[in-house]
Amino acid sequence: MRKWALASILLALIVIVLGAYTRLTDAGLGCPDWPGCYGHVGVPMTQDSIDTANAAFPERPVEVEKAWNEMIHRYAASALGFFIVIITGLALFKRQNNQPLKLPIFLLLMVCFQGALGMWTVTLNLLPAVVMMHLLGGFTVISCLFLLYLRLTPFTIPPSNQHMRKTAPWAVLGIVLLVIQIALGGWTSANYASLACTELPICEGNWTERLNFAGAFSIPQADNYEFGVHPYEDRMTMHVMHRFGAIIVTAYLVWLALRLWSQAHSHLIRRLAVTMGVVLTVQVALGISNVVYSLPLTVATLHNAVAACLLLVMVMITYILYRRV
Repeated sequence: MRKWALASILLALIVIVLGAYTRLTDAGLGCPDWPGCYGHVGVPMTQDSIDTANAAFPERPVEVEKAWNEMIHRYAASALGFFIVIITGLALFKRQNNQPLKLPIFLLLMVCFQGALGMWTVTLNLLPAVVMMHLLGGFTVISCLFLLYLRLTPFTIPPSNQHMRKTAPWAVLGIVLLVIQIALGGWTSANYASLACTELPICEGNWTERLNFAGAFSIPQADNYEFGVHPYEDRMTMHVMHRFGAIIVTAYLVWLALRLWSQAHSHLIRRLAVTMGVVLTVQVALGISNVVYSLPLTVATLHNAVAACLLLVMVMITYILYRRV
């Protein structure tokens, strides 16, 4: 099961990257139906099939590149679901001593819910709340897969580090803050507000006078949410909140890394503290680059991937701090 868990982690990271790429290339509705694409298992490629698809969906003519972006993401997500079914089957029918059971079952339920969110993303025309929940669901799946992998991995914590357990609640708080920040980023992206502020450190102009929190965290009535439906003030507020969240999370995780480094007696915890600092630095640099270079596709996609990596580092730190010898 451990090998399947590792393969699933790698595949889940690919799915997260593909999901970000799909969203950033405006391909979330590249296929206007679900689970197929214009009624096909794959993307319509011949002129006859394209003409038929256009006739069936006149409001959404076929754009082959966007359709492939969407379908490749669906294929990868389906493969991940298959891997998790195998993991759950192994947990149920080939049980070994101390092998986790509840976590694989939760993963199976979670990936089914993710499939439903993927469907609603399309059928509800990119409703921001669903898009954000789909993002958070992906991060939940990869975190649980990583936790499963850690539980299946035999290693011990030196007794000299048992005093570090008192730091574990602070690591949990770090995960909570990071998840909130990821949610803010997902909300900003789902509402196409990533370029609402184009200057550093917060926003340009008299942004303090234009904040609208009620509007920023509401969902206006619309038939289609592609390219966003909020006015500028709402999108600017979303973006500003994401930046403030980045400042708070960065400051907190830097403090946590320094605390872990100064108090740990083992090389493992110290290495994890350094790893967290390095990944955090990369993530901050990517966030700044998104602003300076106006959201380049590669940088914006990596911003999602590195966020997932940072969350996994936090999961490992928390797991080790709570784990007994």
